[in-house]
Amino acid sequence: MSSLRNAISRRAHKERAQPSSRKKFGLLEKHKDYVVRAKAFHKKEETLRRLKEKAAFRNPDEFYFQMIKTRTVDGVHKPESQANKYTQEELMLMKTQDMGYILQKMQSEKKKIEKLTAVLHCIDNQPSNRHIYYAEDRQEARELYSQSSENRTPPSSADIPDHIKRKTATSYRELEARKSRVNELAKIYMEMSLKKELQKKGRKRKLREDELICPTSKPVFKWRSERKR
Repeated sequence: MSSLRNAISRRAHKERAQPSSRKKFGLLEKHKDYVVRAKAFHKKEETLRRLKEKAAFRNPDEFYFQMIKTRTVDGVHKPESQANKYTQEELMLMKTQDMGYILQKMQSEKKKIEKLTAVLHCIDNQPSNRHIYYAEDRQEARELYSQSSENRTPPSSADIPDHIKRKTATSYRELEARKSRVNELAKIYMEMSLKKELQKKGRKRKLREDELICPTSKPVFKWRSERKR
């Protein structure tokens, strides 16, 4: 009976729209719109009630350590600056760990580049035939030489399937992308190592342009020579 009842077409009851005389008030609010608005109103009301209760039971003599680390400026609460949160040794350790991560990623990319280069090199260069034939006389040697020259003709690009061509082009694009990534990682590693060296102890100064033997856009520093014990 249920399937027969669903087979009979029934009239679709539509919700009443806003009367033409009340078009200026916008769309007519339905019950589902009222439910959403009521839930949001009661949620805000409950939040204000809990805040008022918390403020009423607050102990004015209560102390917590955040009080001595923060201050109020013109009624605005400002926390203490976290600029000097770490010591110089901790900063050096973090920079060393970051450099180790960059070096690890760079080595991983280089290994992947070597694998891709080897595969593409094998595809581009056909293996040479190094089988040695021994002829009994000159006539047989000429025949073997003519047969080997005929079999040595490389396959044309038209004989290669399209899906192999697409995979090869994708591999070449991946190889170029990985090479550019290695170059970017190398630049980042050099910058991080320079910053780490500048944070170490010892007198140093930045060289002027006229003092540079090989002019470069990057800053060059010179450390004062020290006697090692």
